Parts: sequence; structure tokens; C-alpha cells
Amino acid sequence: MRPEKQGTRVRTFHARLVAAAAGLIIATTTLAACAADPSSAPGAGESPAASETPTPTPTPLTPVEQLLADNKADPTACAVSFVVDGADLPPQLQHNDRLYDRLPLPRVEGRAFAGWYADQASAAAASADPATGAASPAVRVNGSRLVACTNQRTTLYGAWTTPEQVAAAKTRVPIMMYHQFTDKPGGESGWLRGNYSYIEDYRATMQYIKDSAFYLPTWDELDAFIDGALYLPNHSVIVTDDDADPTWLTMASPINEQLQVVATSFDITVDGAATQNRFILARSHTNDMHKAGANGKGEMVNLTPAQIAADMNASVAALEGVGVGAPDAHEIMAYPFGHNDDRSKEGLREAGFVLARTIEQGYVSVGSEKLALPCVRINFGMGVPAVKKLIG
Repeated sequence: MRPEKQGTRVRTFHARLVAAAAGLIIATTTLAACAADPSSAPGAGESPAASETPTPTPTPLTPVEQLLADNKADPTACAVSFVVDGADLPPQLQHNDRLYDRLPLPRVEGRAFAGWYADQASAAAASADPATGAASPAVRVNGSRLVACTNQRTTLYGAWTTPEQVAAAKTRVPIMMYHQFTDKPGGESGWLRGNYSYIEDYRATMQYIKDSAFYLPTWDELDAFIDGALYLPNHSVIVTDDDADPTWLTMASPINEQLQVVATSFDITVDGAATQNRFILARSHTNDMHKAGANGKGEMVNLTPAQIAADMNASVAALEGVGVGAPDAHEIMAYPFGHNDDRSKEGLREAGFVLARTIEQGYVSVGSEKLALPCVRINFGMGVPAVKKLIG
């Protein structure tokens, strides 16, 4: 082979070797790039956090737990649960060592509610025989009893009866009406002598009510009873006092607290509502209508319905100022001097009132007129024997 031809072949081989080496470098670089490219790896595009274990969703609080969580700053908070056939009721906030306030009173067509009980056995007994099972304040729970919770929780069980059983009981509820009090056994002198009950007679009467296991209905219970929707035993009584006189506040109402017998105080609120103990339900005796009007009778039969409503709204505001809830403040009032007419009732309706008590003698029964409830007046000299004839 000639030297020049051999040189040509050497140069050609060298060129091919360089090209092959270059191709190998390119291929190696490409493979390295592919290996480094996250888009070519499994799970491409995912963030590092996505491959971690997800945080579990918190278990939702039960209604009772949520109610307590919403009121965790209140050490007296108690979540009351309700178990009753035919009604799904949410838990209710009550307060330990205070009276139960406005427990639900379910209504179902063709049934009459027979109250709340601390256990299922008592509720079943009340349903089976309301005349005995639904009559005892020892087992039936209402707004005359203090709340007592364990671990901020309690459960009440409801009982049902029938409207026929309510009618058959022929219950008549006396609303006792007191005024002022005296520590003089012989009483006070003057034309208002009859208004002043001897305080020891009052004490003995409250003890009689307690010892005789009278059922003490709340006003919302009385409202439902009038509608025939709630069973009340024919051994029920409501204690009331008119005017919130100083003798009531200092002499009589402390007896109710001592004996734990609930009573209602109808307060004239124009000079401010009185602060009362936990066994006294403060309600309205009007704000500034406890006086004679143009015709010599009470303002409630002189003013217009709008004026009456305005006065009652002012009284409600005064009661709310001492801690009475709005629904409670509107549930009942007492007419000054008992005077009332259609304009009075219209004014009360405008102000949102449900019940009103007169001074007419009588008893509340199913179907009674809600804005003209009668009462049983207690006068000076009426001890337990006389009261027993009136209330049973």
C-alpha cells in the first residue's frame, strides 16, 4: 500500500473513533439528564408533603360537647339531654344549683305531656298511671327544682298521657295571692288590715305545702295545661305575692328560700325591680300603672292599648335588669287592683304577654281564659286550717 493511501485510512479511522466517542458522551449525558429529571420519576409533580401521612380530621363534637364548649367559661354550665318518644329535642343549657328554667314542653297531636323525670322507670310509671306517677314533686322535674349535674351533664326522660286523662283528672289549680306581712300576732290596724298576713301563719302554710308534696307548676306549664297539652295533678298550687312590699322581701320570701318552696313576686317596677332570692320568680305588676286613672279605677282600664303596652315593656326591661330572662318576664303579670277590660288585654297582647292574673276568686282549669286567671286570696288570720280548705 502506498504511503499516502495508508495515511488516508488512518485519518478516516481516527475520525470515526472521535465520532463514536462523541456519540457515547452524548448518550451518557442524556441518560444522566433523564435520571436527574424529576418529571421522569414515579410521582412526578408531587410535593414532598403529599407523600407524608395526612392529618386525620378531628371527630365532630356531640351536641352536648359543643354546648359545653360554647360555655366553657361558665363553671355552673350544665348540658341537659332529653329522651322522649316522638320528639327530637336538642340539649339545653341550664345552671347548676339554680332552678330549672323553661324546660321544653313538647306537644304532639293526640297526646298530652306528663312531665320530665330523672330516670326511665319513673317516666314509664308516669305514662302508665299519671294520677300517681306524674303527681309527686319528688320524682317529677320542673322549674321548682334546683339543677344538679354530674360532670356538667344530666339526662331527663319524658312521659306521655292522653288529653282524656287530663280531662278526667278534673284538676283545678289555686293561685294563692298574698300582699303584706306582719310579725304582730294580732295583726295591723287600718283599712288594709286584711292584707297583712301574720308571718308565722305564712311560715306554717309554706311548711304545709312542702310536707304535703304539692306539685308547684311553672307558668309555662300552667299555659300548656290550660290548652289541655300538659297533665297537672289535682294537688297543685302556685304561691304568689303582690307588690314586692318590703315585708315580703325581708320577712316572707326568706321562708320560701329556707323551705325551697317556689313563689312568684309581682313587682311594681317604676322605682326599679327588686333583687330576689333564687326561689322567687320575679314578674310584673306593671311599671307605673298601679294607681288610679281618670275614672277612679286603675290605669289599665284608662290608658290606651298602646300606652299599656309601653308601660309593660318598661316593666319587662326593669325585670331583665335584675336577671329575669325575656321569655320569663313576658309569661305572666298581675292586674293592679284586678282591674281589666278588653283594652287591657289588647295592650298585654301588643307587649307579648301570655297570662294575666286577676283578683277574682276561683281556680284555673283546662280552658280558662289566659288573660283573666282567677286567684285564691289569703287574708289576715288565715292559718293552715283555713288555707287547707281552699287548696286541699
